[in-house]
Amino acid sequence: MSSTGKVALVTGAAQGLGKAFCEILLKNGAKVALTDFNKDVGEKTLKEFEAKYGQNRVIFLQCDVSNMAQMEETFKKVKESQGGLDIVINNAGVGGEMGDQWIKTIDINVKGTIKGTMLGIDLMRKDKGGNGGVIVNLSSMSALNPNPCGPVYSATKSAIICFSQAWSRNPELAQNGVRVNVLAPAFADTQLVQSLINGQTQTYAPAIQKVFFEKAGIMTPETVAEALYELVDDQNKTGAVLKISQAGGKDYVTS
Repeated sequence: MSSTGKVALVTGAAQGLGKAFCEILLKNGAKVALTDFNKDVGEKTLKEFEAKYGQNRVIFLQCDVSNMAQMEETFKKVKESQGGLDIVINNAGVGGEMGDQWIKTIDINVKGTIKGTMLGIDLMRKDKGGNGGVIVNLSSMSALNPNPCGPVYSATKSAIICFSQAWSRNPELAQNGVRVNVLAPAFADTQLVQSLINGQTQTYAPAIQKVFFEKAGIMTPETVAEALYELVDDQNKTGAVLKISQAGGKDYVTS
């Protein structure tokens, strides 16, 4: 799937993995809509990308993925302003576990990903006026190897895999040109991982978390972005789950 001229929407796009995903899509010719809750960082990233790729290639929209009305309005604006929608990357995610933070983790990781997928399908499917396309949902290696330091986070990322693969097996999607894939990275050098390392985000069993960091290693966002683009680019990939870590490289999960 050539990305030249395609319209992509990326959630959680202001920094970290989301920013790297936007960059690799822009490098491959796509027009990209950055969405993020953080307006200040989002606008800073927008200016950076405009300087590198041109003002007509990138837009920024503030959006809280746990707010269903905002999500609907954001997706609608992107399709109307860009003339279509071809690629959706549901990347926004958090990792809070303690106190009531787990509720926000479910709202963003699960509800936000489900809503983004449903909206993407609805806007891209050919029987509703779309041109087909691809959705990549961000899971985690903790969905495949449950992490005792983050049971809620692991559960949310497991839900994303099951949800995505269930949709990919729906024959209506293939008939209407929509693919759904999953990327499951281990640790990457992001704000979330740094907050775990320095203790800003509290987890259960932090000593075990440290061992996991040492065993799996920490990837650059650019390494993860290359794996993501493989799922976007290969038209034979649907229902695929691609895992990647610094120590183990990348490999597809077979069901």
